[in-house]
Amino acid sequence: MEKWEYRSIKFETKGFMGGILEIEEFNHQLNNFGEEGWELVSCVATSQGQGTTREVIAIFKRKKF
Repeated sequence: MEKWEYRSIKFETKGFMGGILEIEEFNHQLNNFGEEGWELVSCVATSQGQGTTREVIAIFKRKKF
């Protein structure tokens, strides 16, 4: 039976009302996790209200050996 381990990381958004994600830093972090064998499973944006996002949470998994 395959076993998995999971990891979540949180990215804060910028801007007066939030909602601005520093995409270069975001991609850099995603690539770092990919290099370590983590696969991105999901991304969730937390709502601050009126369509703005306060945080983005990325969820990863990789096989446990």
